[in-house]
Amino acid sequence: MKIGLKLFASLTDHLPSDRKGNRVELEVEEGTTIANLITRFQVPERSAHLVLVNGHFIPPGQRATHRLVGGDEVAIWPPIAGG
Repeated sequence: MKIGLKLFASLTDHLPSDRKGNRVELEVEEGTTIANLITRFQVPERSAHLVLVNGHFIPPGQRATHRLVGGDEVAIWPPIAGG
């Protein structure tokens, strides 16, 4: 099944070099979880601060069990500091 993955800010470096901007379209197996994607792209757990699937926040405790479905858009942001 196909899904979209966007990594923001410093996390963009974890995407393949042939990407377009900060988004890649992926073919993943049924049953793939958010945690599987984080591992696949070697994103440090502490850097996956904000995770949205189709615009809905997925808390850290649900990332290992939230199964993706075809057409999902996953967006991951690192912690951001500012003032």
